[in-house]
Amino acid sequence: MATYLTVMFFVLGAVVGSFLNVVIYRFHTGKSLGGRSHCLSCGKTLSWSELLPVVSYLAQRGICRECGAYIPPRYLVVEVLTGLSFTWVWHLFANAPVLLVFYLVLVSILVVIVFYDIRHTIIPNELTAAVLALALVFTFFDAFTRHDVAVVLSRLIAGASAGFFFYGLWYVSRGRWIGFGDAKLAVPLGMMVGLGGVFSMLVFSFWVGAVITLALLGLERLLRRGKARLQFLGAPLTIKSEVPFAPFLVLGFLIVQFFHADIFDITYLVFFP
Repeated sequence: MATYLTVMFFVLGAVVGSFLNVVIYRFHTGKSLGGRSHCLSCGKTLSWSELLPVVSYLAQRGICRECGAYIPPRYLVVEVLTGLSFTWVWHLFANAPVLLVFYLVLVSILVVIVFYDIRHTIIPNELTAAVLALALVFTFFDAFTRHDVAVVLSRLIAGASAGFFFYGLWYVSRGRWIGFGDAKLAVPLGMMVGLGGVFSMLVFSFWVGAVITLALLGLERLLRRGKARLQFLGAPLTIKSEVPFAPFLVLGFLIVQFFHADIFDITYLVFFP
């Protein structure tokens, strides 16, 4: 039964991920989210057999059957990542239906934010507002279950602290270090991790960002030897490249929220084993 549900949640996540791909591509373009999917190169309307999440991309080897155009691997990555996220959320909250639904909705929105930021280097206000609405629901739900109104104030302070920290970086650097959208997104994410986790979320965000960025720079140096350079957001990747921070901020949030990682505990274990 557990294996069956695991597969079902992965399939559900992959199907949702297929729709999220549409949102990522069409959001703020004036195109309807309900229109038929088509090849971005030749415009051919896709049949049902070409729209099966994960399966169709692999069966077609990432190319259009009509014109042979290259299909960005982002479509496969989003479907697989959403499927894995749904499966993981189910394993964590299988016995808490309210939290299960809450986190399924949350991770779906975060997937859109991450890949939209990677694609456009911007976080739409509508998506941030949706996360904020969920954070408020989470805050009042937490206060209700704990029978403690002070939880609301505590989480609001945590969100404000995260937001002001990024706002300070944005203001001092005039937007060169961090985007204003990151400061806005940090508010609801900070609310959900609370005062006990907001500092760890911020530190992990920068740690993850540093590791991934350095790894990409190292890969770029390897590819540079007699080959085309690694392209990131349409430009060669360098130490001065503008790298979207939302993916790192979301990863920092997930590390704290799902794994309850604490930067102080980790530091103590490293330096005082």
